[in-house]
Amino acid sequence: MECRELDIQFGVDYYPEHWPRERWETDARLMEELGVQVVRMAEFSWSRLEPEKGRFQFGWLDDAIALLARHGIRTVLGTPTAAPPAWIIAENPEIQPMDANGLRRHFGGRHHDCQSNAVYREHIRRYVTAFAGHFAKNPSVIGWQVDNELGNSHGDLCFCPSCEERFRQWLREKYGTVENLNEHWGTVFWSQDYSDFSQVTAPRTTAAGQNPSQLLDWKRFCSDLVLEFHQFQAEILRAAAPDKFITHNMMGFSEKVSYFQLGDKLDFSSHDQYPGGHFREGQNELRADAQAAELDFIRGTRQKSFWIMEQQSSITGWEVLGRAPKPGQLALWAMQSAAHGADAIVFFRWRSCAVGTEQYWHGILPHSGVPGRSYREIGQLIRRAGPLLRQVRGALPQSRAAIVFSYDQEYAFDIQPHHPQLTYVDHVMTYYRALFRRNIPVDFIREEEDFSRYQWIIAPLQYLMYPELEQKYREYVRRGGNLVLTMRTGVKDAYNRCMCQAPLPGGLSDVLGLQVPEYDCLRETSVEIQWDGRTYTGEKWSDLIEPAAARPLAVYGSEFYAGTPALTVNRFGEGRAYYVGTEMSPALADRFVEEMVSQGLEPLASTPLGVEVARRVSGNRRWYFVLNHTGQTQYVTLPPHWIPWDGQRRSALPPFAVDVYTEEEEEA
Repeated sequence: MECRELDIQFGVDYYPEHWPRERWETDARLMEELGVQVVRMAEFSWSRLEPEKGRFQFGWLDDAIALLARHGIRTVLGTPTAAPPAWIIAENPEIQPMDANGLRRHFGGRHHDCQSNAVYREHIRRYVTAFAGHFAKNPSVIGWQVDNELGNSHGDLCFCPSCEERFRQWLREKYGTVENLNEHWGTVFWSQDYSDFSQVTAPRTTAAGQNPSQLLDWKRFCSDLVLEFHQFQAEILRAAAPDKFITHNMMGFSEKVSYFQLGDKLDFSSHDQYPGGHFREGQNELRADAQAAELDFIRGTRQKSFWIMEQQSSITGWEVLGRAPKPGQLALWAMQSAAHGADAIVFFRWRSCAVGTEQYWHGILPHSGVPGRSYREIGQLIRRAGPLLRQVRGALPQSRAAIVFSYDQEYAFDIQPHHPQLTYVDHVMTYYRALFRRNIPVDFIREEEDFSRYQWIIAPLQYLMYPELEQKYREYVRRGGNLVLTMRTGVKDAYNRCMCQAPLPGGLSDVLGLQVPEYDCLRETSVEIQWDGRTYTGEKWSDLIEPAAARPLAVYGSEFYAGTPALTVNRFGEGRAYYVGTEMSPALADRFVEEMVSQGLEPLASTPLGVEVARRVSGNRRWYFVLNHTGQTQYVTLPPHWIPWDGQRRSALPPFAVDVYTEEEEEA
């Protein structure tokens, strides 16, 4: 079931077990008055649904579902496997995960589970089978969410004996023989040769250094384990209720599990969106670009519209708190989600919780349960935007530019970041932010996607290079595409071993028309870059480029390589291949996007800094979302043929306001 098939626009995450039963009717009535159409429940309710082994108490959840249904509200149920109850831990303490130092992580929070443990899998099988069987025929239950935020809190987990043995099995399947593993891991270094797979361990903390090839395979294994953990539950749910959808709430650029591969297993992707999250740095800074990127990335997991399963509804916080959303920001953030492809927006949470870790992760209702500003603002949003979301359901941005995102590349840079401040996602965001500032829509795609759909492909940090990918880039350019490659392209092979057959960037040297015989890690410094008489800045890294056929666009203006190319372009076949030998400052990235625009990449509109324009397209109809992310009135001039969706055109956009316009293209 695709999300566009569901006539749902707004919902809330609800925890009735946190509140007295006599309050439930009030909650349901207030939800109905607000315009809520769906709730997500039960993803952390295991102890109340199975208080002891085999004794299921689904009655209270039946009652909550029925009560909500009487108010026209449908239900999504989550499997509660992110928080196994105390009685399971008492019976089987070995299911608690182990970190890289060999220390157990214990009960008292959440995610206190080893996802490979066979005993825990049997607890899950028993529970999910009963859970799915009980609710499968309930017409008010429309779908399932497996677990909650898979990968959350598991960054340094799990290194227990169970996971270690599963890792060995994974390696046997991949390499076949231990001799083959030794060859591909380069175990000749530091006397790390293995004579049997049983000698291979999980990469726990060592005395000094670790094998980068082993670490890369470990990260791949961890992703595969999470995917298999999800699928283990999904198959039970699917068998019991083939008519109900299965989704999962992802977390933007979280790296533990490949969301591309997870998306393949879902009916549609979902996402948790917290623009003002207490965990984000720069609470007073404009972060609209980062918010937009996460939304575009989740859309890219299936190249389809998606749900927001947790949308910020008030102040966030655990031990420390984030800022209070300013008037208008809650609606702005929700509309940004819609602008980038969300068909339904489910707010987290309904009411601020009085107990537990998330007491200060505020909800639509405050602790008192008395509706206040959040309730009023979200109600106004639902009344205004509900019909709009129904119209745009399933519509997509129709981007001409795409960014190739690779978990393997991210894993490799996490293992060996080169520069202390260099991260894969931040480098990717250099390009995304510059395109965002020009209102140029972008898709995130995996390496396996069809490149020919795009006029521009940006492939940052292609550090690991495979023959198939190399050939794919070559053919894309040869057939007329515009390819952007960056520093550290073609350094290693799929096993995280340095390639020695040719100078960098290896097999793509002729496509790019250059070689990179040297490089400079810019520790505690930056480098000047000259482009058309203006000075810009490069950061963190410099590739020293020797052009052959490539034409320099910009040159270094400082360091011992001053005057040599920093950015180049090369004609290859019918297309162009660009090479960027540094991490660009924002100003330099803006100049690079100007180059892209000069070669035919069109912005949606020109707006002041802080005003975003995003687009969704279905057939011959287009919807343009104009979002003011600033606290000041902004003046915008938009194409006169854009038709105001609500009939009101205004050039002065108030703080945190959103306007929507439509355009219909004449059919050929």
